[in-house]
Amino acid sequence: MATASGLSAPLQLLSLRRAPAKNLSPRRAAAGALSGSLIVKRFSLCTGRSHHQFLPLKQRGRLQAAVLPVTPPLLDDEEKRKQMSEDYGFKQIGEQLPDNITLKDVMDTLPKEVFEIDDVKAWASVLISVTSYAFGLFLISKAPWYLLPIAWAWAGTAVTGFFVIGHDCAHKSFSRNKLVEDIVGTLAFLPLIYPYEPWRFKHDRHHAKTNMLVEDTAWQPVWQKEIESSSFLRKAIIVGYGPIRPWMSIAHWLMWHFDLKKFRPNELPRVKISLACVFAFMAIGWPLIILQSGIAGWFKFWFMPWMVYHFWMSTFTMVHHTAPHIPFKSSKEWNAAQAQLNGTVHCSYPRWIEILCHDINVHVPHHISPRIPSYNLRAAHNSIKQNWGKYINEASWNWRLMKTILTTCHVYDKERYYVSFDELVPEESQPIRFLKKFMPDYA
Repeated sequence: MATASGLSAPLQLLSLRRAPAKNLSPRRAAAGALSGSLIVKRFSLCTGRSHHQFLPLKQRGRLQAAVLPVTPPLLDDEEKRKQMSEDYGFKQIGEQLPDNITLKDVMDTLPKEVFEIDDVKAWASVLISVTSYAFGLFLISKAPWYLLPIAWAWAGTAVTGFFVIGHDCAHKSFSRNKLVEDIVGTLAFLPLIYPYEPWRFKHDRHHAKTNMLVEDTAWQPVWQKEIESSSFLRKAIIVGYGPIRPWMSIAHWLMWHFDLKKFRPNELPRVKISLACVFAFMAIGWPLIILQSGIAGWFKFWFMPWMVYHFWMSTFTMVHHTAPHIPFKSSKEWNAAQAQLNGTVHCSYPRWIEILCHDINVHVPHHISPRIPSYNLRAAHNSIKQNWGKYINEASWNWRLMKTILTTCHVYDKERYYVSFDELVPEESQPIRFLKKFMPDYA
């Protein structure tokens, strides 16, 4: 069996679907737990040829999927990588990093100055976020109802910059003074009602275990046993990993950061202080907003920008580490350098978004070393491109990229990396089919 690091030929992609069918495509698999006959399409990546085969499928009492083992994407073939890039909405899909390259090898090629903390630049980022957020609140107060979405988009994107400042504090890349970082990080997270210390503890684990099955605390693919557990849970997961995935960070925020049982005893004192700060902000800040502008004002000035923030929180996170060719691996198979360099995506956004969010999208160097301050990420990225450019995944934010993630990257499969919901449970995957039909496919 071929793997991403050791490929054998010929490799084949297989897709299944109901017979009869039209226009079988090697680019998109489409199959389901269906009775009767299925057409299997085999597409050889080596020969470029395909053929069809009928397979009988017996229905059983439990949930069943007509999914055949498929080899991982072919990453050492330049033409196929170009085709995958076009199909997935990428500018470049990088080669597989050799197994003998370590994370230290990559880190050692970075210039020392990208690790240097500059107090002026750090506090300038605070000034940018505070003034841009204040301007967003001003726009909300003055905008007619039909321009409020624009004001919310600005204010929500600006307050996302608060998160990035706290993010730098948590990685000790904001200040040389740890107390200053703790105070600034806590304050920066308060408008987001995000507890700083609980997030910091869990986020450190994300960096240590990026794209490791079970262990990564950012995103995990769905397990098949989860969608087989109950009809209600299955439908909720399909909606959550489909149409509302750009807001799934809200569920992550609730599940990971407020349960004291998820933290070690030595972490609990700091966790409780952060939680107390968040609850104090809610107990004081929310009533003040309501007192001044009513429930509608709370909705306008806090809730809607907060929803925009979570859109960016979810979108940045899933785009950084989710694609059909980027695997989650078990701890035994996991390779730190491959996970951080090959498993992280550099994605460009409109420049105003990158400025307000302090270049958090320049994410590959951040995963090579979290100690790089946000204002040095571009210089570090340029160095990585010069030395390791052929291994980097690059994209510009586009509809096809989002459509690929939302309609394809669902259930974990060791051989194929991901299996989509509409392959496994076609009869309950209307939300996924809706996205496939109506989301634009522009790259």
